[in-house]
Amino acid sequence: MSQTVLCRKYQQELEALPMPPLPGKKGQEIQASVSKQAWEEWQALQTRLINEKHLNLLDPEAREYLMDQLERFLDNRETDQAEGYVPPSQ
Repeated sequence: MSQTVLCRKYQQELEALPMPPLPGKKGQEIQASVSKQAWEEWQALQTRLINEKHLNLLDPEAREYLMDQLERFLDNRETDQAEGYVPPSQ
């Protein structure tokens, strides 16, 4: 049976991440408060933002921008979206 966590984004007990997704204290905080589902959704949004905005992850400003978008996503606040992105139909 997999572990669960009270997900910060969805406010319910959901499957936990098996390991911290980032190094250091921030990764441990995310593992303790973010579900696997929310993290996977964030990764999809992050990929779209990186591709659409042509972000260079070696640029500290780009990394800071993504961390801000991550916090907004996890707090259910409005995030930037990739222009022209149309989600797949269900």
